[in-house]
Amino acid sequence: MLHPRRSAQHVLLCDLCETVPLQSHCELCNVNLCVNCVGKHLLDSSTGHNVVSHLQRRSTPNYSKCPKHANEHSKLYCEKCNIPVCITRVSSGKHKHHKISDIHENLSAQTQLLQNDLKELENIICPRYEEMAYNVQTEKAEVETNYGELITAADQQGENLHREITAIVNQRKADIGEMKNKHLSTLNKNTKEIAQNITELEQIISDLKSILKANDISLTSTYKSRNSEFRTLPPKVRVTLPSFSTQKINKDKLNKMFGSLQSLSINTEYSDTMKSPEAVSSAPIKSLLDEPQLIATFNTGYKYLHSVSCFGEEVWTRGNSKIMKLLNLQGNQLTSIQTESGNIPEDIAVTRDGDLVYTDRLKKTVNLVKNEHIHNVITLQGWCPLCVCSTSDDDLLVSMISDDKTQTKVARYSDSTETQTIQFDDQGHPLYSSGVYIHKYVSENRNHDICVADREARAVVVVNRSGKLRFKYTGHPSNTKTSFNPFSLLKSAGKSSNTKKPFDPIGITTDSHSHILTVDSNNNRVHILDLDGQFLRYIKNCQLDAPVGLCVDIRDNLFVAEWDAAKVKKIQYYKQG
Repeated sequence: MLHPRRSAQHVLLCDLCETVPLQSHCELCNVNLCVNCVGKHLLDSSTGHNVVSHLQRRSTPNYSKCPKHANEHSKLYCEKCNIPVCITRVSSGKHKHHKISDIHENLSAQTQLLQNDLKELENIICPRYEEMAYNVQTEKAEVETNYGELITAADQQGENLHREITAIVNQRKADIGEMKNKHLSTLNKNTKEIAQNITELEQIISDLKSILKANDISLTSTYKSRNSEFRTLPPKVRVTLPSFSTQKINKDKLNKMFGSLQSLSINTEYSDTMKSPEAVSSAPIKSLLDEPQLIATFNTGYKYLHSVSCFGEEVWTRGNSKIMKLLNLQGNQLTSIQTESGNIPEDIAVTRDGDLVYTDRLKKTVNLVKNEHIHNVITLQGWCPLCVCSTSDDDLLVSMISDDKTQTKVARYSDSTETQTIQFDDQGHPLYSSGVYIHKYVSENRNHDICVADREARAVVVVNRSGKLRFKYTGHPSNTKTSFNPFSLLKSAGKSSNTKKPFDPIGITTDSHSHILTVDSNNNRVHILDLDGQFLRYIKNCQLDAPVGLCVDIRDNLFVAEWDAAKVKKIQYYKQG
């Protein structure tokens, strides 16, 4: 039941005199006071006071009871002991020379800490756990399919072996039948010859008996003996029967012939510990220059330059030629590599070890150049490779399009094994556009996000490491919206215009602060985004002319490939130090 003085039907009265309506409130003592009792309350100097208008009072916290004084609440805070204390305890000298503060101040700080923890749990930690749970569920859903494919492969191999064995058995049986017929033919011929001789012998015997019975001198005198002719018997045919020698079935060889099953490998990969918001905010961040500086420009010798990839103080370049060139920062050629097929490479990248990787769209291959020798590491079936990048884990990310131009995806390869496919969002919609104009440049961020410049969609599409869509960036709002013209670069090359054209992302790269940089070829500029896709600023005042590709070196210097001029420009966009 409500206290009668606190009831909604009664005027709220002073806690001390209990007769006069309250007007003030002491927040430290949690006491309601009238104007007459304020002075009396302040006479108690054993503790501090904070008297405010009753209407301005803060919400009253639930004070804990003092463990030493059961009838009192702990309304003060000892900063040395780090515990709430009551007024009596402070007055007793137990906390002499200790700093005693308002419990509200400590409560405010603790409340802020709770709010920060809640925010981090809700916005950062819990979503990561939910993402992990989602990925595990997805993997579980794929188990039946994956193992079903293994069983199908085993059945297919069994059928293949059965077919081969049946063919061998039928061939052996045919050989045996042929030998049998030849054997019988030989015996039949021998039988016929013997039977013919027997017939003649029987005729001679019959004739002799007739001569002897007739007792005719003329017949007897004309008789000529043929016994010597038949004393030599016909040749006897001896045939050695064929034998069938079987080999003992070697189960080990048969197992190897059937095919090996790689053992199941279960490894526990411990994830990186997420940094707290405080740690992230305190990390040293270099400041972006208000006006990026053009440091160097050098020619590449191509008629048209397509892309550039950094390696230390050198850059690999790709143009309208089957030759890929390694240049120093003065533009001098250090070495060159010709594609194995003689085709123009679709894209190039440099691995963590400094080896060149290039894609051959026509041959459907991804190739690694190591010690100037070309090794085919990936050959696709039904898909054409487009662009490639090497990740911090030394994997390869390859964007590709189906042969019929209806599907586009990004695949991750460890060595030559495909370990991940990124193609659809959570609703089953394609993440990337498909069609005739197929530029899909790909890069990995420091937080393992996978960033794709989808030119036909006029968007930068960013997914996290597990392939879940994080955001799409479709350009700064100042860019006008018009239909896609794939030949805009060719038409506008070398021409200047003050008219803003649609966002035209081609090349893409990331830097040490997880900033995303993408070429906007239509407008001769580079967009800089933060790791969450928020636009930061342009790089546009460095005389860029038809930029089409870019990369960042270990010092966060930007290298931009210019298509029509076939030049590389080195740009500083961070402040030094």
